[in-house]
Amino acid sequence: MITNNSICNSEALKKGNWVKLICGASNQDLPSIVDLCSIYGAAGVHCIDLAADEAVINAARNSIDWVFETYGKKPWLMISLSDGQDAHFRKAWFNPDLCPSNCLRPCQNICPALAIGNEGGVNTNKCYGCGRCIDTCPLGIIQEKDRRLTLKDFAPLLTTIKPDAVEIHTAPGRVKEFEKTIKEIFKANLKLKRLSVSCGLQGHGINHEELAEELWLRHKFLRIHNQKPLWQLDGRRMSGDLGAGAAKIAVKLWEKIRPIAPPGPLQLAGGTNESTIKYLPEINGPEGVAFGGKARKIIQPWLEEAQRKRISLKDWPEGWEAALSEAKRLVNPWLIRKSS
Repeated sequence: MITNNSICNSEALKKGNWVKLICGASNQDLPSIVDLCSIYGAAGVHCIDLAADEAVINAARNSIDWVFETYGKKPWLMISLSDGQDAHFRKAWFNPDLCPSNCLRPCQNICPALAIGNEGGVNTNKCYGCGRCIDTCPLGIIQEKDRRLTLKDFAPLLTTIKPDAVEIHTAPGRVKEFEKTIKEIFKANLKLKRLSVSCGLQGHGINHEELAEELWLRHKFLRIHNQKPLWQLDGRRMSGDLGAGAAKIAVKLWEKIRPIAPPGPLQLAGGTNESTIKYLPEINGPEGVAFGGKARKIIQPWLEEAQRKRISLKDWPEGWEAALSEAKRLVNPWLIRKSS
C-alpha cells in the first residue's frame, strides 16, 4: 500500500532532503529507543534505523504509530543486518571483579551511551558498540562480543516484523556473503521500499576507487533482483558526537565516491553532525544524511531524566519540548535545503 508518507519519504531522497535516525544496530535500550523514535519522528526524519530485535522493533513501531497519530508523519522503519563481522554489531564486556579498587574508570568517562556506571560492568542494553572503552581501559580487560544474527534467522525475523526497509552492512571482499544475505532476505517475500547498503573505508585498507568497485559489484546483484538501492557511505563510524573533524571525513568520502558511484541515492553517515551540512555544496549535494551518535547525545539529558522519572518523554511536557527543539535544530537544515 502506497501512502502519502511513503511518497514524502521517497521524494525526500530525490530532492536531497532525506534524514535518517540511527538508533544503533546493537542498541537495545528500549526506554531510550521509544523516546528517540518519538522525538525524531516528530522532528521530521524520514526513516528510523534499528537493531534486528523484535522487542526493539515493537517499541519503535509503537512510537512511530504515535507520531503518525499526533503529527501526521510516518518515517520508514528500517532494520540493520550484516553479511559478516562488523563493529556496529558488537557489545563491550568486562568482568568488574578484575578492576582495581582505585581505578579511575576512564571507560565510564568516555562512554557516549552512559552504558558504564560507577560500579559493575557494561549495561549491554545501552551499549551500541562504539568501542571507545576498549582502547581506554588501562588494563586491557574490556572485550567486544559479536551480537550479529545468524543468516538462518534473517527470514523468520523479517517475516514477523515486516520492516519498510533493510540495511546491509558489508565490507570489501564479501560479495558472496552479500549475495547469500540478500537471498535470505528475499525468503521473507517482502516488498521493500529501499534496500540500503552501508560500507566505508575505515579499517578495510582500501581507497575510494576500490570502495566504488565493491559497491558496483553489489549493484549488479541488486539490479538483477529489481531492488532500489540506497548507498550509505560510512565515513568515521559511530563518531558524530566527536565534532567537526568527524563530519569532514564523511563529506570527503562522498566527494570522492560521487563521480564513480553506481546508480542510486548517496547518503552520508559515520561522523555526521550539525557541521556536516556546512561542508557541502549548496546544490548537487548528497541525497541524504543519517544521524546516530550526535542525535542521541543532544537529547541525552532529557532521555536520562525521563528514565529517572520512570516516564516517557512524551508524558513530560517540559522535557519533550526541550528535546524536540534540539532535535529540530539538527534535522531542520536538511529538511529545508535545496540540493538542485
